[in-house]
This record gives sequence, C-alpha cells and structure tokens, in this order.
Amino acid sequence: MTSMSRARAARRIAAGAAYGGGGIGLAGAATVGLLVAEMQLARRRVGNGTPPRVPNAEGLYGGSLPASGEPPLRLTMLGDSTAAGQGVHRAGQTPGALLAAGLSAVAERPVVLRSAAVPGARSDDLERQVSQVLADTGGLPDVCVIMIGANDVTNRMPATRSVRCLSAAVRRLRTAGAEVVVGTCPDLGTIEPVRQPLRWLARRASRQLAAAQTIGAVQQGGRTVSLGDLLGPEFAANPRELFGPDNYHPSAEGYATAAMAVLPTVCAALGLWPEEEHPDVSRREGFLPVARAAAEAASEAGTEVAAAMPSGPRGPWALLKRRRRRRVPEAEPTPSGQAS
Repeated sequence: MTSMSRARAARRIAAGAAYGGGGIGLAGAATVGLLVAEMQLARRRVGNGTPPRVPNAEGLYGGSLPASGEPPLRLTMLGDSTAAGQGVHRAGQTPGALLAAGLSAVAERPVVLRSAAVPGARSDDLERQVSQVLADTGGLPDVCVIMIGANDVTNRMPATRSVRCLSAAVRRLRTAGAEVVVGTCPDLGTIEPVRQPLRWLARRASRQLAAAQTIGAVQQGGRTVSLGDLLGPEFAANPRELFGPDNYHPSAEGYATAAMAVLPTVCAALGLWPEEEHPDVSRREGFLPVARAAAEAASEAGTEVAAAMPSGPRGPWALLKRRRRRRVPEAEPTPSGQAS
C-alpha cells in the first residue's frame, strides 16, 4: 500500500470513527476465512502457554535527585501487554520503567510511574483504563503513554471502532489536563512464527490502523509515535535479540529500542526536550495534512506527529518530526517511593 493510498484509507477510517460508521474489519471480507485459519495456526505456534507475567514497575524513579522544590512528575501507562511490559523479568526492563527513568534524567526531577495497562487489552478497554486513571487518589498524571492496537488486529475489531475508542480515551485525558502520547500499532508482520499470507495481511492491517490511530489521536490533542517500522526491520533483522522468550513480545532490548523512540516525544509534550519545535528540513520534517503525515509516520520508525493547524487547504495539518533518540537507562523503582 502506497503512502497516498494509506492516507486515503486512514481518512476513511478516522471519518467513520468520528461520525459513528460501523466500518468493516481490518481485513476484507474475502480474506477473513483465510486470516482466521492462519491466525489460529500462528497462535498455536506463538508463546509457550504460560499465563502472562508482568513485573510491577510502579513506583518512584529518580528519588535520589536533589530536591528542587517541585513535586515529582507523574507518568501513567495505558494499553496492552506492550505497555505493561509482558515478556521481561525485571521491572526496570518494562517500557514504563525505562520511560520514567529517562524522563527523570531529562527533567532532573523524580517521576512517579503508574500503570493501568493490561495484557490482552483491546482499544475498547481504554474507557475502563482511563476511568481508573482519573479516579486515582494519588493525583492526575502529567503525561500518559498509550500503546494499543495489536490485539485489535488479531481479533479483527473494526478499525473505525478501534479508532473511536482511542480518540475518546485521548479526549478524556486531555480534557483532564494530561499530555498524551500514543505509540501506534506495531507491525505484526514481523512476528516470527506468522506465515504468509497472514504476514502480509497483518503488516497491511497494522500500518493501516496505525495511520488511522494517528489521525484520531492528533485530532484530540495528543501526539503519536510510530512503532510499526521500529519493530519491523530491526525485529526482522534481529529476531533472537529483540523478541522475548515467547517469540511474540519484545525482549528487554526490544522494549529499550521502543522506549528510545517514545521518550523524546514524552519529553517534548512536557516542554523538556532540548530540540527546536520548528521542523528540520534536513531530516525531512515539516507541516503536512494530518492524513498524509499519518501515512508517512506509519512507514517510518519513531516518527512523531503532533497537531499544528486546525484547518488548511486540505483539512487539519500536523507537524511531522523525526527526533534524535537517546539511550534510555534501566532503573528499578525506589522501594521507599512506591506509589500508594
């Protein structure tokens, strides 16, 4: 699928989500039978049948920093197993811990990490997760990171419904005063046990959903970071290194790679990233119609999309950025700073 055709498809999905269209699944009706058969085979080959184990990474990061008189920043993770960190054994290896440690280092302030993410969650679980976050007596988050979409693809949730649920979650969090960064749907065509033609269908569906997610999230005031290509070529080139023991979820190195891509956008959302917000032409950054920016982001690792202008000759415009990444340090939560 070309960038322009992906942009058109993403616009249709986002419009259907906004105006209540039911839409069709991420795979066309003619391929559903084949997709189901191949997915059942892939599911038997993926994983080892053990229940999900997710380390508890909630707590305080950067607690040894000198007191600045400012309260700790609050970071909350929402979404599925990728947001929760399924597949690794230590709390410090989860994406939430990596982002909290990195944010603390950049801000030079402690960071309290919370998580509402649940392995196996689809976008329709975000309403419950957001309600849990907003009801937290510990205080509202400064920034929320949402990673969602893979289970929507594998369960054939209609793309319009998926984007509608994500858009509503971003809108509620932004209305409450939190910044929101969405790591869009990863490229499921990179999962090693998945065979053709499911691999091609999964890649197409993943990128199509990622582009539509970008439009929905940006229109509600969030920012997005593409995980599709990030977890594509790098995972395909290094499957033993970047996939975890179940050959499905990322390994510690895989999560670190994803966190390096998301951290600059999290910091920029809070006004903490040292780079200029103006586009750098040398890195092919610029202002684009939001659908075109979404399509380009879905095809390139770590690309950020943020709202720029509410209207233009071809509708809303967005700023596409390719931020320089920094290595994210692994850190465990401070036991004495565990959030209550």
